[in-house]
Amino acid sequence: MPLSLTIEKEFAQTSERVKSVDQHPTEPWILVSLYSGTVCIWNYQSQTMEKSFKVTESPVRSAKFIARENWIVTASDDKYIRVYNYDTMEKIKEYEAHTDFIRGVAVHPTLPYLLSCSDDKVIKLWDWDRDWSSTQIFEGHSHYVMQVAFNPKDTNTFASASLDGTIKIWNIGSPTAEFTLDGHSKGVNCIDYFSCRDKPYLLSGSDDFTAKVWDIETKSCVQTLEGHAHNVTAVCVHAELPIIITVSEDGNIHIWNATTFRLENKLNYALERVWAIGHLKGSNKVAFGFDKGTIVVKMNGSHTWDC
Repeated sequence: MPLSLTIEKEFAQTSERVKSVDQHPTEPWILVSLYSGTVCIWNYQSQTMEKSFKVTESPVRSAKFIARENWIVTASDDKYIRVYNYDTMEKIKEYEAHTDFIRGVAVHPTLPYLLSCSDDKVIKLWDWDRDWSSTQIFEGHSHYVMQVAFNPKDTNTFASASLDGTIKIWNIGSPTAEFTLDGHSKGVNCIDYFSCRDKPYLLSGSDDFTAKVWDIETKSCVQTLEGHAHNVTAVCVHAELPIIITVSEDGNIHIWNATTFRLENKLNYALERVWAIGHLKGSNKVAFGFDKGTIVVKMNGSHTWDC
């Protein structure tokens, strides 16, 4: 049966091109990184800007909260990772992390680890308890690595998406991939883990205009989501509702039933290409980053996960 889903726009802010959005776990804050090299924190309750600062002259493609340390971490085209205290705005650390553009970072949920991935085809693990030293390097992709994501059910493993058209699954502690998921006909831009009846799945989005759902145990694609008219740039599975969200350079946000894989809803806010999704376990709010700004919506539904 169709999902009963209400979507309310809670916050809208125009800006130059948004490259990443992230939600704070306890504050009503959205962290937005821009192509111009600026990073902003918006308060979606008061509809005001909390902080804004210039990180670099290069695009900041990824910025994340590390809330347990009161930090923001940024990664940019100048190959640098920078860490700031978001209360004092003090710069905690700045270092050259890769030899090419940094596409994304992922924060380990419990350990003092950060993963970074780059156009240099390499993934690195950083330990901030060891003064941000690189403790591991993961190699195996043959093109730019666009995103990395820790597995929330097994935080010793993570996935990577690459323009070589593959997704690789890795173990912290081993420099080579455990296995490869190969099924997209073009480069893979984005990934997100989710679980259904305790089975691990992975969602991926690609330049072939599709998203795919993968069964990690059988290493097989169980569903292809078709409908976007351009590259799929970000994907997520809602933490509270049984929906899959995909966004694209076609400017559309597609909302799919995570059980039947039916397209339930299509949103377009006329802010041009969509580049990023920010979502959080325990929150019904989802943030979207576009060429022309940021939108936060509240999603409510009568269905819960029963897949």
